[in-house]
Amino acid sequence: MTDYTSRRTIMVDTQVRPSDVTKFPIIDAMLSVPREAYMPDGKRDLAYVGAHVDLAPGRVVLDPRIQAKLLDVLDVTPADLVLDLGPGLGYSTALLARMAEAVVAVEEDAAMASEAETTLGDQGVDNAAVIEAPLSEGSPKHGPYDVICIEGAIERLPEAIADQLKDGGRIAAIFMDGALGECRIGLKHGGRISWRMAFNATAPVLPGFEAVHSFEF
Repeated sequence: MTDYTSRRTIMVDTQVRPSDVTKFPIIDAMLSVPREAYMPDGKRDLAYVGAHVDLAPGRVVLDPRIQAKLLDVLDVTPADLVLDLGPGLGYSTALLARMAEAVVAVEEDAAMASEAETTLGDQGVDNAAVIEAPLSEGSPKHGPYDVICIEGAIERLPEAIADQLKDGGRIAAIFMDGALGECRIGLKHGGRISWRMAFNATAPVLPGFEAVHSFEF
């Protein structure tokens, strides 16, 4: 029988802490949430490898190091309402739920949304709701949000998502430019988001977050 608890500890000690992520709430969440429970069938043994785990074409569970560093730059507090975009089977939502007051998870893949809702319920996560909706639309009726976390890469941020961030709120996303990517943290003041680079990272671009290319004649 696989000892997932030991694997979780090894993941934190060899992947998370060496990435300069030391905040107690993040370490506690990553030691406590059973990552393997949020893996696709047949991929539980990949739960603690230091890489993205494929969920579906163009969709992944983020590498634990990237996930931890995303949470680190967002600095989630127990008073925060969080919008989690593209949680797949719910791992990121479970982590955020341990750190925030409440989490609204938006997943557009119906099967993944249903499984995420079931698993989160089975795991006793009672301060998170899973909404089936296009990722690029978010969930405006539950906002505005103190924090928005995007579980994949973007080439552009849809205005609909920017509008759901509370003034004074934080948003983190991996911006891809071809094969190169960097995670940026955005702070909203006076209705505008100002971005700064946080760390290098790559991930598949989420549906609805692709760059809009205009044709020139």
